[in-house]
Amino acid sequence: MQPTRIAELLEPFLTGSASTRSEPGGSLVEEAAALSSAQLQDISTYIDMLLRWNARMNLTAIRDPEEIVVRHFGESLFAARHLFPRDTSRSNQSTVAKGRARVADIGSGAGFPGIPIKLWAPEIALTLVESNQKKATFLREVVRSLTLTDIDIQNVRAEKVAPRPGFDVVILRAVERFAEVLPKAGSLVAASGRIGLLIGSAQLAARNLVGELSWAEPVPVPMSRARVLVVGYRDQESK
Repeated sequence: MQPTRIAELLEPFLTGSASTRSEPGGSLVEEAAALSSAQLQDISTYIDMLLRWNARMNLTAIRDPEEIVVRHFGESLFAARHLFPRDTSRSNQSTVAKGRARVADIGSGAGFPGIPIKLWAPEIALTLVESNQKKATFLREVVRSLTLTDIDIQNVRAEKVAPRPGFDVVILRAVERFAEVLPKAGSLVAASGRIGLLIGSAQLAARNLVGELSWAEPVPVPMSRARVLVVGYRDQESK
């Protein structure tokens, strides 16, 4: 798929303001959200791989490349820019929020949202948790083909992930057994860490399954009727 077309399709997800808050009530900043030519080429390569592998195994029910960009990459990058916003008031346009954050994508599937988040914020240390062996194999091939570094692929269920020392950011999107997995995912959040949920608005009540977190207001995902991003924050003293 042509990188220029990918950029056009992703524009609604990468414009406007994003939060730099470290806790609920933080500020909003204007960001430089354009993707580089290298990032767009990586997304193009990723889409090609996804389509080839999807012909042999069920990675996604979406077959149309443009819909893949909008539904999978758009939503993932929307989460990425809110969790790791670029602040043009303090840095140049190529700089993402500083620090080597430890990030876990629980139930990564075909790599969403974890790998797009890594493309957006290459400085993070990313763990992809995927219990399906074939999908884990696909993830390893994507990581190899895109020459991504500092990625740990764990072919285990979420319950098998060690809870200590925890992750700075845990994110879930379209996981099976969501109500069962969510409390475990919450236990993986380190002190002063965050959990991000890409869910339908009808699932918001599930937040009550995770204790000791303060939740920000849900943010609607562009080009979606009911999808939202909601972020929970753990206080230092609660872990």
